[in-house]
Amino acid sequence: MQKVIQRTAAARKQAQKKLFRARQQEELVDRKDTIRTRKEYNRAMIDNLKEARNARWEDWKKGELAPKRDTGLEATTYGALDPALMHPPRIPKHLRRKHILFAPGDRVCVIRGRDQGKIEEITQVNEESETLLIKNVNEADINVPEWAKASMGIKSDVLLQNMPVPMDDVRLVFAMTDGKATKDYIVQHAHAGRPYVERPSWSKVPKFTRYVSGLNIRIPWPTEEEPQYEDGEFDTTRMEVEGSTWVPSLDNPPFPSTIIDELRNKYSRFRTRHDEEYVREKVMEEYRQEYLASQAILTPTGELKKMKVEQSIQSRQARTDENGNLMMDSETANFVERFMSQNAAPKPSKNAGKAKQTA
Repeated sequence: MQKVIQRTAAARKQAQKKLFRARQQEELVDRKDTIRTRKEYNRAMIDNLKEARNARWEDWKKGELAPKRDTGLEATTYGALDPALMHPPRIPKHLRRKHILFAPGDRVCVIRGRDQGKIEEITQVNEESETLLIKNVNEADINVPEWAKASMGIKSDVLLQNMPVPMDDVRLVFAMTDGKATKDYIVQHAHAGRPYVERPSWSKVPKFTRYVSGLNIRIPWPTEEEPQYEDGEFDTTRMEVEGSTWVPSLDNPPFPSTIIDELRNKYSRFRTRHDEEYVREKVMEEYRQEYLASQAILTPTGELKKMKVEQSIQSRQARTDENGNLMMDSETANFVERFMSQNAAPKPSKNAGKAKQTA
């Protein structure tokens, strides 16, 4: 049995080690894919910017002799970026940061890039790619495909959009009163902590609280306004949606009893409630078992064996004391007494015999 237990424990450890290695390998592959896609995305952004700079330098240097690039198929979209660049690569869930310290409505300061030093408001937070869309920051012309013009309701081939900005390239800015005046402070390091506050379902603000690291100064979240929805012609009114249509009660079950039979077997031994017919049948079955157990259906030989077993049990009980220990009969007690008395008689020593011979 010990060998079986040891083999089972060893097999379990091997399976756990195998699963752990597989997870590590999967995380390594995800990390490599993320780094590769990030490099490709950054490379595309750098190449587009470099190409635009070279074209502008060539136009300024050659003047009227510079080639005319805004002709042909790219006449209306020359200089615009590919719309795919508006969607940075997604970061795997296990590689993302635990707490996102930014929310729509926060004021941030850009510390890297061409818009370095600008303080603007966040319009959108993308947790999957850990990027932000900031008002009037990192703007670029985007090439609008033909299929998107009808859905967006525009006619131009180019649309000015805010490009995503990594969260590491910005810092939070919040106003704080130092006693006399209110000033804006740039937070270099912040962290999340308690208390955790419940938010309504429409809120985009996280449930945790954020603080300035080292000072434990609470950074307030931006205020939000509840969105107003307009009911359409075929929409259910909000009053009917929010109205209570069922009140829980101990008198009436929340659903018909027949649904319980669908969720769990009607005759399952794990059920705590059963139908009256099923309970009645179970009680009668117990009575039948008790009756059959009380009846002795044995042959003469079986009855003799049963009688001998009962006699041996009774004789054994007669030879036990109050504590349940077996008592010795008189014959055994006399034998033990004789044996002990014989062994208790003193034996002549060897030294005494030698003393007699010497005398």
